[in-house]
Amino acid sequence: MGGFSLWHWLIVGLVILLLFGKGRFSDMMGDVAKGLKSFKKGMSEEEETVQRRLNDECTIDPRPAAAAEPAPVERGPASEADRL
Repeated sequence: MGGFSLWHWLIVGLVILLLFGKGRFSDMMGDVAKGLKSFKKGMSEEEETVQRRLNDECTIDPRPAAAAEPAPVERGPASEADRL
């Protein structure tokens, strides 16, 4: 039980090359690259959506300040202390 020699690694590499082939290996790497691009695109679209929602929620009320005043409070019947 020792480490693998150079001949062992060459045989393993040859078997892997026979199983996957040169074309298959490059096709798999191309698919991985497409997947990464798609993932990055999805992440950037999600970030843009979140930013757009935050901007919509943080808009300033365009009404003037006078229109935002509360209604006056109604008082009940006057008491004797108020009449004096």
